[in-house]
Amino acid sequence: MIRSLAAVGWRAGREARWLACTAMVVLATVGAGPALAQDANTSARLNKVEAEVRALQRKVFPGADGKYFEPQISTAPTPTPSVGSPSTTPLTDVLTRMEAVEAQMARLTAQVEQNTNRISQLEAKLVAANPAPAEVIGAPAPAPVGAPTTLPVATTPQPLAPVATPRPAAPSNSRIEAVKAIVKPQTADAGDDEYSYGFRLWEAKFYPEAQQQLKLFLEKYPKHARASFGRNLLGRAYLDDGNAGEAAKWFLQNFQADKRGDRAPDSLLYLAVSMKQLKDTKRACIALAEFSETYPAEAAGRLASTYNTTRNGLTCN
Repeated sequence: MIRSLAAVGWRAGREARWLACTAMVVLATVGAGPALAQDANTSARLNKVEAEVRALQRKVFPGADGKYFEPQISTAPTPTPSVGSPSTTPLTDVLTRMEAVEAQMARLTAQVEQNTNRISQLEAKLVAANPAPAEVIGAPAPAPVGAPTTLPVATTPQPLAPVATPRPAAPSNSRIEAVKAIVKPQTADAGDDEYSYGFRLWEAKFYPEAQQQLKLFLEKYPKHARASFGRNLLGRAYLDDGNAGEAAKWFLQNFQADKRGDRAPDSLLYLAVSMKQLKDTKRACIALAEFSETYPAEAAGRLASTYNTTRNGLTCN
């Protein structure tokens, strides 16, 4: 739209200058002599010039109410001669009209030039505010004429390599042979045989193998008479293997499953041992208090040594 206005302004300026030259020619013709000034053809040509100037103004400044644009060209009013003054000659009328045309042409030309300048400034501001794609920082420069066209290649992100989970080291041949050397009992009580085999693995300090065997026993025989022994011993296998957190889970589970179970007192006391290793003094003290209150006979008898050792180094309220 701005370029269209600029083009219209340029054409309007060219036409205004052409009309000004035409008016000058008419003026020169009129000035040649009084006889030519009275020529009816001269007046008609002057009327034509004035009409073209009005048409040009309507084209460049299409306002109808004069609020935003200059009013349409109008000829200067003919002065009313006073009584006794000599009447104007045809040459005086022509010169008066020509002066009006020249003044209006000068004003119109100045307005066209001013509007053209404003349009140029507006175009410069628009270009500065919205640069062309090729001027944007980081935009690729246009390919030279005749250069082969290359399509952008979409890069597919490479999938991340899966994080390798460390596997436990494979047991050595000597360890395998040592585990095989531990004989699994073969009695009429298959459940007791599974538990006894896990106990033998724990006693030989094959803690991972003992954990696996005791879990198998508890899965196959959850209601067996040795279930309390099995859960407690599974906790001991984790505790002796250096995993106090996992051990505490099995000790707590065994105590809550059956507080009158054969190894419920042991699990509650070793729960305190696990909490002490985890440096959780508050829970260790709670477990010790519960143990001494619930199982006073074991605290003073079978488990007295472990109970006293666990209390040492703890400040319980």
